[in-house]
Amino acid sequence: MSLKYIALCSLGLTACLAQQYEIGGTAGAGFATGATVTAPAGTATAGFKSGALFGGFLGHHMYERVSGEVRYTYLMHDLKLSAGGQEPTFGAQAHALHYDVLVHTRDRESPVQPFVAGGGGMMLYRGTGKEAAYQPLGEFAYLTKTRDVRPLLSVGGGVRVRLGPRLWLRAEFRDYITPFPEKVIAPASGASVSGWVHNIVPMASISYTFQ
Repeated sequence: MSLKYIALCSLGLTACLAQQYEIGGTAGAGFATGATVTAPAGTATAGFKSGALFGGFLGHHMYERVSGEVRYTYLMHDLKLSAGGQEPTFGAQAHALHYDVLVHTRDRESPVQPFVAGGGGMMLYRGTGKEAAYQPLGEFAYLTKTRDVRPLLSVGGGVRVRLGPRLWLRAEFRDYITPFPEKVIAPASGASVSGWVHNIVPMASISYTFQ
């Protein structure tokens, strides 16, 4: 076995051992934009009420300033319609599952690490309220007890601050962008909905790193 081969194997093993993993929990709030529903009766705004969120992530620091993570977020978002001074609501929730790539502006061992993030995945919108024969503003749309899975684009950033040898505090935000979920907020006959959902989610996380 040549010395060159041994040296290459040693470098590869060192790189593997130097890789770092991170696991954490998240809490925050979600603020979603609405979309316009156009019907013969006029227009209404359909969307989601602001609500709390909880989640977790598992990350992998592949390089000195680049990492990746799988993230799950549970969002408490009731459905709503707004028009003519009325605003009926309906129980709902959303589940986001995505993979992000994080680019850090400082080295891995720096005590303060700003970063930007971007990735993609899917969002499951789920109506959980009790349906009724009559819904206010039914001439525009219906708030339904059903599910709608949509592709998700995740963009954002934040800062990671060291609290201890392996403990970190993160303050960050994401913009979860999806097509409008027309199954859970279903346009009425003759109505149409346009626009995308932007869900701005500021959050704080506590995480632990390990090798």
